[in-house]
Amino acid sequence: MNRKLGGRSTSALGVGCWAIGGPWVASGRPAGWGEVDDEVSIRMIHTAIDAGIRLLDTADVYGAGHSEVVVGEALRRLPASVRDEVIVATKFGNVFDETTRVAEGQDVSPAAIRAATEGSLRRLGVEALDLTQMHGGADTAAEAEVVVATLEELVAEGKLKAFGTSVDKPEVIAAYGKSSAISAQSQLNVFGHDPEVLATAHEYDLAVLARTPLAMGLLTGKYDLSNRPAETDVRRDTPWWTYFDDDAMADWLRRLESVREILTTDGRTLTQGALCYLWALDPIIIPLPGARTPEQVTEHAAAISFGPLPESARQEIDELLADSPERR
Repeated sequence: MNRKLGGRSTSALGVGCWAIGGPWVASGRPAGWGEVDDEVSIRMIHTAIDAGIRLLDTADVYGAGHSEVVVGEALRRLPASVRDEVIVATKFGNVFDETTRVAEGQDVSPAAIRAATEGSLRRLGVEALDLTQMHGGADTAAEAEVVVATLEELVAEGKLKAFGTSVDKPEVIAAYGKSSAISAQSQLNVFGHDPEVLATAHEYDLAVLARTPLAMGLLTGKYDLSNRPAETDVRRDTPWWTYFDDDAMADWLRRLESVREILTTDGRTLTQGALCYLWALDPIIIPLPGARTPEQVTEHAAAISFGPLPESARQEIDELLADSPERR
């Protein structure tokens, strides 16, 4: 269950580190997942690594820099031999203030990319970033090509080991694919994905890092109409997902119930089944489920022992969820 990520091999499962950034605000909206305990976050990361996970995905803007600080501290407490095995993927492109914890706007000009790189190097405490990804700010192939030129310079200067894109427009992925990029990040879960993203990634031999593999927590089975994330949680007020919206959550829960039995076959938890679905969907996919506690990441890591869902189960899920608005 290892996967190729550029010239390196890594675990087939990563850890999403958005939630451990704590509270922050983006464009006037809450953008965090609530209060966090940094020591618990560090124990979570160490538990993940002890379980064989070797990929951590963060971003400079998560917690307005705080997630990177916590990841950096967790790595510093590891033996060097273990630390060297871990790949830390971060992102750039959003403009934010570390002191006020407010983000507003995007900037992928050469100067901004260089400044963001230096900021991530400082917070993570490393000399070169393992992998940096464009979080936003370039939506066309032509715009992406300008960004790529700067990233190639930073690789040549030794500031970056590799780069990719978190903007999952196929034309942007293709622009990255024509360079030395190694990855594309996209939204993928049992509710749907963009097949063109996978096709483009295959064309250019890119790994696909799957964000929202658990549909922001809905696929864990933890939530229902009477139990939703807090009002100050990013999942309750976002233009990107509707899983917990007042007028949409009942439909998402209905879809979840239609596939629950399939996902939980052979002793898998619902969470584990959702991850195993993605491994069955395409072997280039590396899911990045978010975690805040050691218990959560332990459950995620245990999915590895099950491996991909059987192909027949994956096909049945796709048929049952054909009405999902995320199916394309």
